[in-house]
Amino acid sequence: MCSRLFCLIKNNMIQPFIQYLLSKQALSQEIAQKLSDEYEQGGRALDTVIFEGAKIEEEKLLQYKGEFYHLPAVDLAQKAIPTKALGIIPKEIINNYQMIPFDIEGEALRVAMVNPANLKAREAVDFLARQKGWNTQFYVATSRGLKHAMDNYGGNLSSQVEEALEYADEGGKKEVKQVYKTDENLEEVIKSAPVSKMVSVIMRHAVEGGASDIHIEPGDKETRVRYRVDGELHSTLALPKYIHASIVSRIKVMANLKLDETRKPQDGRIHLTIANKEIDLRVSTLPLTGTEKVVMRILDVTRGAPKLEELGFIGRSKEIIEKNIQQPNGLFLVTGPTGSGKSTTLFSALSMLNKEAVNIITLEDPVEYHLEGANQSQVRAEVGYTFASGLRSILRQDPDIIMVGEIRDNETAQLAVQAALTGHFVLSTLHTNSAAGAIPRLLDMKAEPFLLASTINMIEAQRLVRRICKDCKEADQLTEEMSQRVQSVLASIPDAVLYKGINKAKPVFYKGKGCGKCSNTGYLGRLSIIEIIENTKELNSIIAKGFSTEEANKEFIRQGFVSMIQDGVMKAALGLTTVEDIIMATKD
Repeated sequence: MCSRLFCLIKNNMIQPFIQYLLSKQALSQEIAQKLSDEYEQGGRALDTVIFEGAKIEEEKLLQYKGEFYHLPAVDLAQKAIPTKALGIIPKEIINNYQMIPFDIEGEALRVAMVNPANLKAREAVDFLARQKGWNTQFYVATSRGLKHAMDNYGGNLSSQVEEALEYADEGGKKEVKQVYKTDENLEEVIKSAPVSKMVSVIMRHAVEGGASDIHIEPGDKETRVRYRVDGELHSTLALPKYIHASIVSRIKVMANLKLDETRKPQDGRIHLTIANKEIDLRVSTLPLTGTEKVVMRILDVTRGAPKLEELGFIGRSKEIIEKNIQQPNGLFLVTGPTGSGKSTTLFSALSMLNKEAVNIITLEDPVEYHLEGANQSQVRAEVGYTFASGLRSILRQDPDIIMVGEIRDNETAQLAVQAALTGHFVLSTLHTNSAAGAIPRLLDMKAEPFLLASTINMIEAQRLVRRICKDCKEADQLTEEMSQRVQSVLASIPDAVLYKGINKAKPVFYKGKGCGKCSNTGYLGRLSIIEIIENTKELNSIIAKGFSTEEANKEFIRQGFVSMIQDGVMKAALGLTTVEDIIMATKD
């Protein structure tokens, strides 16, 4: 306890808003002083410091701010900003003063501020509003809410593209339409501001929206733009049919593809910097009847590999990977269909192995993650540089750890086994539906059974499912049939491998209601559902003898094997994903 005078002096050195939280008993004296000191060091907004340091819920923090500043509060994360309010205030002013207009009604311009005590900011907004005949109404918001609004500031995709289409008047549209019909002066259309802006806006919104792919598809009457987000395609934009050829040509120019080649597929690459991220777009064109379709895969080459727990590895699966990744040699295999997150899992494992004392060499198609300190090589089949020929060359580069993007053929499979046998730690992927299915697949690729038995460390199979949005998660009421199905799966799981926090007798499952943060989908992000088998003396013997499925299944049960659907149902019971997603991902 401190004396009354000392406490008074000490409190006067604390930020006023933090003092208010102290008076509300939302903070202890010690934490209040610590947060105030952190804020004084600069670099972060006051409410960010409080949110992170005091763990006050966002909704409660917003309520306190409204009470303290005597202003109405607005949760920008849950607020869809109308198009008419976007672009009113320059983005530079919004960044500098940490405020944003979020609505206009009649003559009232509603503006949210992170720090309403900033009188200079208020004066700047009032000045801009008066010029357009508006009265300003100020609201209080949090830094996190402002960031969410800023991510969407500057206009939504449709409005920006519409603005580009209306670059002059109807005459401008007619000019573009005529060029499309005659195919004359196409270069002029490609370089024109509207087409360039449309393509730029489509790419930027895809990156900012977390899309993995962009589809630009011609239809009978219009061109459809779709984004793949969290594994699902969403129609985002419809463009007039007459602009399609110009957009395709603009993308071809950016990807260094042949403009006059429309009869056969082409592949290229575009490198851009978007939102301070280095982005590679793998461009693929496909000839259709009378026109072309374009698909662009988005790769953030500067992002680091996520940690295993971020990908969905928990319990036994995480323990097995962490144990086997310490092996000095052998095969570490990840299996699953295209788009199941295999490469991401490999790089998460590689980032754990990435140390000064080891030489890591990767062979990829394409290079999806940048790994500082590793030697990453891109295969180029057109010049004869394949996984097989590349692996043969890598073995002459004194590697300790080798990552082969995919085992596609007999030669690559045999070379990978030989590399693992001669003292290298080899990580790779394989297209099989289950972990156990990888062994007969490798045997089909002419890998010798006794060599394979000696080199395999572990095999992991996975699928990706959508994560439930944390901000709108609620309990889900399953149908009687579905409930019986998942209860049966849970009952089959031994207690020794059951994830902590699950009540097998009365499990609770969840879904996302839909909110502003998840674009009303109820989902935000993805995670892996997994099954893993590791090599043991017993399994080694089974593989060496040619791999009997019946004997192998007995060994898996003895290991405490958790199947993919068991792993998925347990993750659904933990509130990470939905039962529907698990059933969809694991169906044969």
